Amino acid sequence: MTINGTDGAGDVTGHQGGDGNGLLYGCMGLGGSWDPGPYGAADIDHAEAAVAAALESGITGFDHADIYRHGKAEAVFGEVLARTPGLRSRIVLQTKCGIRLADGERPGIYDLRGPSIVRRVEESLTRLRTDVLDVLLLHRPDPLADPDDIAAALSGLHRQGLVRAFGVSNMGAAQIEALRTRLDVPLVADQLEMSLQRRDWLEAGVLVNTPAAATLGIGPGTVEYCVAHGVGLQAWGALAQGRYSGRQETPAERATARLVASLAEAKGTTPETVLLWWLQRHPAGIVPVIGSARPERIRACADAARGEARLSHEEWYDLWITARGEPLP
Repeated sequence: MTINGTDGAGDVTGHQGGDGNGLLYGCMGLGGSWDPGPYGAADIDHAEAAVAAALESGITGFDHADIYRHGKAEAVFGEVLARTPGLRSRIVLQTKCGIRLADGERPGIYDLRGPSIVRRVEESLTRLRTDVLDVLLLHRPDPLADPDDIAAALSGLHRQGLVRAFGVSNMGAAQIEALRTRLDVPLVADQLEMSLQRRDWLEAGVLVNTPAAATLGIGPGTVEYCVAHGVGLQAWGALAQGRYSGRQETPAERATARLVASLAEAKGTTPETVLLWWLQRHPAGIVPVIGSARPERIRACADAARGEARLSHEEWYDLWITARGEPLP
C-alpha cells in the first residue's frame, strides 16, 4: 500500500502481502533518556545519523509513538525533518497513541477516549513538525474504550486531513473486528510482537488442540483474520533483541544463532537480514520494524529492505524448529 501524498515510499503496512515488503524503522531509541528532561544537540545528531542510515538502506517508513522517550523521539525526528527540506515528502510517517505513562504516584494506564486520541495526535503533529500523519495506530487496547467514540475521533481526524490511514497495535482478531465494523475508513495495519523468538502469532495456528495452546499470548486466527480483511501485519521486536545475532541465553538460542550465521554466510548477507527474511517469507506479507539506533546495525538490515526473502521452504522450517528447541506437534 502506498500512502497517498507520499512520494517514493512503498508498502510499509504489509497490506499487499508477498515477499520483500520492506521494513519500517522504529524510532523508540531516538531522543535521549527515558525521562521528561530536555533533549540536546547530540540527541538530534544521533537521530539524524540513524535516519540517514535507514534511508541509505532503502527504508522509507518510520514508526513512532507519542510515549517514546516521553515524546522526545518524535521531537528529535521533527528536528531532523526541519534540517532536511524535502524529506517529509519521501517518507511514510507513522505514530501511535493510547498509552499514558506513569506520572509520579499515578500508574501508567491506557486511554483511547475520543478526545484523548485527538489531543495526542495534535501533540504528535507539533513535535514531528508536520501537518499530517500518514498512519496512526492505536497502541494498546483500552478496556473502557467505546468503539463508537473511537470511530468518531478517527473519522474526524481523517476528514480534517490530519491522518491519512489508521491501524492498531497489540490487538487480536475480535478487538480489530469490533473497531473495523464501526469505522468508515479502513484499518490498514496491526502491529504485533513477531520474531523468530516470539512465535505466538505463528504457533497459534499449529498448536490448536494441544496442551501448549494454553500458553500462547495471542489467540488463534489473528493472522488469518488480518490477511482476510486486508489488515497489514507489522512486526515489532523483529530482531528478537539480538538473541540470534548477539547474545544467547539458552541451548536453543545458541543453536539457532549458529544456524542463522551459517545461512547468512552461505547467502552473502548478515544474520540480521536472515532473521528479517524469516518473517518476510511468511505469505501474510509481514513488515518487520527494526528498532536499533546504531547506524551499523540498521545498515545490516539493508538486504531485507530491498530484495525478496531468499529462504527456501526447508530453510524457513529449519529456523523455526531449531528456535522451538523441539519438533513440531
